Amino acid sequence: MSELFVLRIVPEWGDDSNAIHPVVVRGGDCLALFDCGYFGSLPSIENAFSEHDLSCAQLTHVVLTHHDHDHVGALVALKRKYPQVRIVSGREEAAYINGAKPALRLTQARAMQPSLEGDAAAFGLKFIQMLEQLEPTDVDITVEDGDILPICGGIEALATPGHTAGHLAYYLRALDTIIAGDAAVLEHGALILAYPQYAENLPLAEKSFQRILAHPAKTIVCYHGGVFRR
Repeated sequence: MSELFVLRIVPEWGDDSNAIHPVVVRGGDCLALFDCGYFGSLPSIENAFSEHDLSCAQLTHVVLTHHDHDHVGALVALKRKYPQVRIVSGREEAAYINGAKPALRLTQARAMQPSLEGDAAAFGLKFIQMLEQLEPTDVDITVEDGDILPICGGIEALATPGHTAGHLAYYLRALDTIIAGDAAVLEHGALILAYPQYAENLPLAEKSFQRILAHPAKTIVCYHGGVFRR
């Protein structure tokens, strides 16, 4: 039997509008965390685990939807403190996570910075500095569309490119639940396309969003917005 826990983490520098919702799934001998928060958020993740009577010391896997700073920011710290954890990502995203390719958001931010002025320029510089703090880490397992991770009742990788080239959502078969990552967000009770202004490929992002909507899963967990139930 598998169990699902939806965490809610508000970064120290933000408010409720910046809350993120990493997901923890427990099944058999496995405890998997889906995405792992902002840079510096490991203590908040550990506290959120404790609120559900869980411990990061029991983690077996961290499963990543994509390499954005708010999804992988605590990854290196987590891996250093809990070296037993195996890192899972999509095959394309692994090159960004392990540092073989420069981070997409950092490339975007550096390209935009010369065009910014005033407060926007100051924020842009801080954003670049934050992205530059992210360190690479090795990926232990890579998956592609349709692959099944044989943990927690079976976790199916769903290709949902567009937000980033290799973005994956995951379908938890035992729980009839999709972990949407940034393929969709929940806003005012409705699923909408996630941050089109940041999409690497907007037509693909729209197509991936439609894939999420068309999937028969009863529950969809959005990293930004939380739980949507049909």
